[in-house]
Amino acid sequence: MSLHGAIDVVVTDVVTVNPLIKRFHFARADGEYLPAFSGGAHIIVEMEDGDTRRRTPYSLMSSPLDTRDYQISIRRDDEGRGGSLFMHREVKPGINMRIGMPSNLFALDQRAHKHLLFAGGIGITPFLAQTAQLMARGGKFELHYGVRNRELGAYVDELEQRLESRLHVYLDDKGEQIDFDRLLTSQPTGTHVYVCGPAPMIEHVVTQAGALGWPKEHVHFEHFAKAPPGEPFTVELRASALTVEVSAEQTLLEAIEAAGVDAPYLCRGGACGQCETRVLACDGELQHADHWLDDDEHASNEKVMPCVSRFRGNMLVLDR
Repeated sequence: MSLHGAIDVVVTDVVTVNPLIKRFHFARADGEYLPAFSGGAHIIVEMEDGDTRRRTPYSLMSSPLDTRDYQISIRRDDEGRGGSLFMHREVKPGINMRIGMPSNLFALDQRAHKHLLFAGGIGITPFLAQTAQLMARGGKFELHYGVRNRELGAYVDELEQRLESRLHVYLDDKGEQIDFDRLLTSQPTGTHVYVCGPAPMIEHVVTQAGALGWPKEHVHFEHFAKAPPGEPFTVELRASALTVEVSAEQTLLEAIEAAGVDAPYLCRGGACGQCETRVLACDGELQHADHWLDDDEHASNEKVMPCVSRFRGNMLVLDR
């Protein structure tokens, strides 16, 4: 099935940022401007990897003020399903690709009096776009960025020049850590907090903010779940009258699409809820990996997010 809102693009540059991260530049194949977006938006990148078609979300890191060029940064994951390895090994300047329209699940709240930004590792990418937007509009913010070491601190030099005193960098190899509790208890009224990085960092900030009385609508985070590989399984799609085999390296959503069923999605990372699907029968274990359903919904075996979740057992029937 087709990529939702597909845009034909040309890879104009591939830049090695550090030993783990590459930056990819895209321009429209027809030479026109790319669609407008706001800081925090992501795109879906489509990859034709042999017989496998992958579609993976990546945050836009380029400035929303210039849409002649989209930029994303990808950290190589040697233990992943292969998307980052494909991008690192196969994608070169001059090749044609397709991407989806920008979507934003991590937008800046324009009502905020101040923005408190926390980044860890590759989680810096949406903040590059957000800080460009904030600086253009005169927004009040500070960015706290934790990295393993200076060499792996993507864009530290650029951010230091651009943000000056609004940037605070913490190096793990120097024993430096972000003091989340101090920062969360010393903000003026009307501050909103944003966090993107490793899952434990996100969980800590969200939990601590809640414990300290921050309103939920003032706490924003972005975390796309990884779709883990697993055992092959079979699923029946009742509405489509199809039985589909899901391979060890496919997601359930990819297998549904490969069977010709146009299933809904927005993030493909278990965060947005668009692909939520009703489970009609389940004889086995649903292996939930999303951030959308709550614990009770996971335990009920009545819903599944096929973009990131899997199944192990005898029978799975979906209302799709």
